[in-house]
Parts: sequence; structure tokens; C-alpha cells
Amino acid sequence: MSKIIIHGGFFSESSTNIETKIAKQQALLRIVKDSYAYLQNHSALETVVYAVSQLEDDELFNAGIGSQIQSDGKIRMSASLMDGESQKMSGVINIEEVKNPIQVAQVLMQVDDRILGGSGATNFARKHGFEPFSTEIPQRRAEYEAKLASLGTGTVGCVALDNNGKIAVATSTGGKGFEIPGRISDSATVAGNYANEFCGVSLTGVGEDIVSNATAAKIVTRVTDGFAIEKAFENTFAELKPYDGFAGAIGIDKQGNIFHQDSHPSMVFASFDGENEEVFE
Repeated sequence: MSKIIIHGGFFSESSTNIETKIAKQQALLRIVKDSYAYLQNHSALETVVYAVSQLEDDELFNAGIGSQIQSDGKIRMSASLMDGESQKMSGVINIEEVKNPIQVAQVLMQVDDRILGGSGATNFARKHGFEPFSTEIPQRRAEYEAKLASLGTGTVGCVALDNNGKIAVATSTGGKGFEIPGRISDSATVAGNYANEFCGVSLTGVGEDIVSNATAAKIVTRVTDGFAIEKAFENTFAELKPYDGFAGAIGIDKQGNIFHQDSHPSMVFASFDGENEEVFE
């Protein structure tokens, strides 16, 4: 009964031409199907790291390679991982010069101090064999030099349900671009990345809106309390409306129901269950 869904932020955070749209559709379908195959012989926890690593490695998405540049000209990334079974969450906040922040979060899952920020996160990565790696691409430098900020809604994520009924979720972001150094996004918080034995949810959008709404934790809590996943999403997204909160979410519950919703068009996503595929239009 294994299921998987991934997201790659909002389509509006990049060029809206048809070539970019098709490229994102193809990339998401390739990654979700490859990750589904991986899921057949690996746990949900291993699989979400595997999927998000591929999303971080694709410059179409704002995480890992292709991350946004902050106001001081540096790239700082955040990522987190949560195991629905053990309820352990690990993450890195504002880590620098690492190719795959989600893999650093995976290593942190094994230590007591599981969420690290800034230089502490970067130093931990170096001590554990993560070599310095620049994730900057020419497009991002050109945007920075021209002071052309995107909407700041680029994040990647994955939720997986494995054949043993275990759920895990991973989320990674390259930031919103031109932010104040030290800003903390939702991606390494329970607002943007949360799972338990009943449900897992990953968010993308404007971090401040997502944190204000505690979106991922609210959806998962509502499912835990007996709400259908669709209703849990509906109620939680309704609570974004008073301040026009900008968010998109993907989720899977323990019965294998997959759901996604966004408050503004259009979150890019793809899901696969071995037979049925869905990709954003």
C-alpha cells in the first residue's frame, strides 16, 4: 500500500513559460516514480530523504542547487526530516555551502541535539564529511545583481507511506531571496514539516504565513483526532484566509489517502502509488 507525493514549490516562483512548466512536470514525475521504486525496498524515512535529495539536485527548484541569494549576497538553506513512528524531528536552519541539506538533517536524526542553525549546522556538516559545495547558479546571481526577488515561495518536500504503514516527511528550501540574514523559514519547523503515525504533511509558500497558522501540525493533529484528511486540509486552509496566507501542502494519511491543497495558484506537485500518477497542470 505504499504511496508517495512530492512538491516543488509554487509555479509562480519561476518563469511561467510553457517550457519551464513542462520541464517541472517531467522532473517531478521522474523523481516521484524513481522514489516510489526506491520505497519498495526502503523505509518511508529513507525514501523522503532520497526524494528530497533529488529535488535539491535539480536547479528547477529552489532548494539545494538553485537556492535563492539573501540580502548580503550569501545562500543559506534550511531542511528538516520527521519520522512519524518515533516522532523524532531533525533539521538544519540557515546552513551554508552544502549540496544536500536534507542529508545533514538525516545524520542529525542520530544525535541528541537534532536541530542546528547557522555556523553550528555548517560546522556539524563539515565534521561529518559534507564537503564545501556552492549551490549558486548564474540565474540566481543575475536575479540578485538586478534585485529581482521572486515571490519567495520555493520549497521542496516529500511525504511517503511505506509498505509497513510507516509515514515520514522531509522538506527543504533555499529561502525566499533577499531576506535578512538570520531569517528562519517554516521548513525546519513543525509548521512546515510534521508527521506522526496517522498523517504526514509538507508545506511550501510564505514561511511567515505558514508559521502563523502552524499549518502542518494543525492538519496532522486534525487527522489524528479523526478528521478525514480532506476536511483537515479544508479547515486549516480556511484559517489562512483572514490574513490571505500563502501556502501549499501535500499529505498522506495512514490509510494511504493522498491529498494536496494550495491557497493561491499553483503549487507544483506529483504523486504515484505504483499505478496512478498525478502531476500539476
